[in-house]
Amino acid sequence: MTARVLVVDDLVANIKLLEARLAAEYFEVLTAMSGPAAIEICMRGQCDIVLLDVLMPGMDGFEVCRRLKQNPRTGHIPVVMITALDQPSDRVAGLEAGADDFLTKPVNDIALITRVRSLVRLKMLTDELMVRASTSNDIGIDDAFDPMSLDGDAGKVLLVEDDGLTAERIKEVLAKTHRVDLESEPQEALFRAAEGDYDLAIVSLNLRQIDGLRLCSHLRSLDRTRLLPILVVADPEDNVRLLRGLDLGVNDYLVRPIDRNEMLARVRTQVRRKRFSDRLRDNVQMTIEMAITDGLTGLHNRRYLERQLSVLVNHAVARQKPISVLVLDIDHFKLINDGYGHAVGDDVLREFSRRIRKATRGIDVTCRMGGEEFVIVMPDTDAALSFLVGERLRQKIAAEPFRIPESEEAIEVTVSIGISSLASVDDTPETLMKRADEALYRAKRAGRNRVAAAA
Repeated sequence: MTARVLVVDDLVANIKLLEARLAAEYFEVLTAMSGPAAIEICMRGQCDIVLLDVLMPGMDGFEVCRRLKQNPRTGHIPVVMITALDQPSDRVAGLEAGADDFLTKPVNDIALITRVRSLVRLKMLTDELMVRASTSNDIGIDDAFDPMSLDGDAGKVLLVEDDGLTAERIKEVLAKTHRVDLESEPQEALFRAAEGDYDLAIVSLNLRQIDGLRLCSHLRSLDRTRLLPILVVADPEDNVRLLRGLDLGVNDYLVRPIDRNEMLARVRTQVRRKRFSDRLRDNVQMTIEMAITDGLTGLHNRRYLERQLSVLVNHAVARQKPISVLVLDIDHFKLINDGYGHAVGDDVLREFSRRIRKATRGIDVTCRMGGEEFVIVMPDTDAALSFLVGERLRQKIAAEPFRIPESEEAIEVTVSIGISSLASVDDTPETLMKRADEALYRAKRAGRNRVAAAA
């Protein structure tokens, strides 16, 4: 794995030392000797991770980190503080400023490279999500959000620890700002993590029944917990296992004896990062749904129909199974819009969609083609059965008038339906749609409010 690493330090010797270490691992290294220069490089999107010295003249590392994390354009870039300071209060200050980690000089080579790789891996995932989510702005779904607007408090935390005294101490500290569930059985912890929708799992590496890293590996291998942040608690002599854990995908760690303020800061950072990633994924999912969904009715749109119809027809031909297409058109819909207004017309479309959705199966594809025209694709349905379904739909629409909201008045609505079914292996989605359209026009010419099947 390679990435662009920005090293920020006011001493050339320190920069050269880190540059040599990183270049040996094939990282591309950029350098800056002041806070403003570092911020400018990050704003141009030229780096994947920042290694930031704390003690710099003018703007110190804490302020640089704070400004980077408060800016939506740079808030997702991982920042690792590197300094000669070794007090818990300094680590907490860095984490409170938004730093993703805090390393003390002289920096261990293995710890440095492993931490950089771990955070770069996370950055690449975030970048991919942000690129996908950015398309939502183009279609007006959501605006860019400020990462700092998502706090890290009131998280749901799963603590896996079988030492009763240690568990109670950790829980007592975290319970003031988070909801903490304690689990001492590793197998049960795995089930709870998969079912509990947690923001963070804290795992002790000193579990008696199982290697703590084995549990972390299981959490990373399951689909439902793959993205769950993991913070491990290790002993000072556990460096080798700790580095192995970071390679497995552990997000962060605490070393005993645990400083309560550092623990609170690291937990808050992981919870906030989880919410940031969840927000991006929700945005991506919303974008995908909007791309294939009709906003007025909630049915699938024409784009989705064109793709799915091709897949379903090819599948039916290959399996020698029937498939039918129903094209529905609301009769005299223009008169409804002209007589009652477009708002009432929209209400009719929504109620119409609700009725046909209720009358179709889960495997059927129901779409709004546009205007008052709808299409239903019915797999494993032959011509005779699709005609019965079409007739049932016609009756459901005509049986009960459509009520106008906030009015005592109701509108009589009817529908004309054209049906076509797979006739030969040479049939295509285009020929099925064409025959269904021709059948629909025959139904209209015959007086509307009826079902017609393709010849």
